[in-house]
Amino acid sequence: MADKEFALNDEVQMKKPHPCGENRWKIIRMGMDIRIKCLGCGHSVMLPRREFTKKLKKVY
Repeated sequence: MADKEFALNDEVQMKKPHPCGENRWKIIRMGMDIRIKCLGCGHSVMLPRREFTKKLKKVY
């Protein structure tokens, strides 16, 4: 995958949708770990940066 540029408060699409059915997420914290929040149900998930970049599909 080519390196995608992303920043705080960007909306992103992951390869797999959230169980609530939504596929859009908002980046709410960046560092060694990245916390993303589901725009459907509001659930937040923290992923290591390496795992996040691997699962990232698209930046809006």
